[in-house]
Amino acid sequence: MSYENRLWGTPRIHGELLKLGYDICETTFAKYMVRNPGPSTQTWRTFIRNHMSEMVAVDFLSVHTATFKTIHVFVILSLERRRVIHFNVTTNPTAEWTSLQLTQAFPFDSAPRFLIRDRDGIYGQKVVDTINNLEIKQVVISRQSPWQNGFCERVIGSIRRECLDHLIVLNDRHLRRVLSEYFAYYHEARTHLGLKKDAPISRPVQRCNAGPMISGPVLGGLHHRYYREAA
Repeated sequence: MSYENRLWGTPRIHGELLKLGYDICETTFAKYMVRNPGPSTQTWRTFIRNHMSEMVAVDFLSVHTATFKTIHVFVILSLERRRVIHFNVTTNPTAEWTSLQLTQAFPFDSAPRFLIRDRDGIYGQKVVDTINNLEIKQVVISRQSPWQNGFCERVIGSIRRECLDHLIVLNDRHLRRVLSEYFAYYHEARTHLGLKKDAPISRPVQRCNAGPMISGPVLGGLHHRYYREAA
């Protein structure tokens, strides 16, 4: 208990133990209480969990084409349901272009409360001004600490492992089409451990007697969707 609840002191934990049927003297418990070496504040993981419903994360990934051209993909991820709410590709990422993506992603007062980003130089003053105009509080991660943007990093890893590592990109138009198809599958069909093996767009459970199981190919058979066809 003392390890899991850094804000709890000895009286608080002793009271909890009494409610659980452990009749132990408070001074005896204090003698064997685990002392947390760190500060008595919430961890980064706790902060993320508490604000997940009002938080997004952004990041870039680079893709090389068949002609050795580099295309950059900008991804905006909603942490609550792991949904990619916006993406776009460009061969020339600038602060102005990135600002436009943020404006397009959050129209009509739909902006979240927090935005997590790294310290990439692409997020210049123009991007900062746009974030402030949208009334979003930006959370800039520490240097060389990609784990602090772990949700977005994990999604980018999935994009590479499950999609881009298995095909050759021809140009930005081809990349946009491929990612659109992959994200449709990712949102509607792919299950996630972090969502209790549900999809970002909640996928209903189909009963065994609902009909025969049907599969549909995704990205030319790289993945498949499975569903039951009503009799």
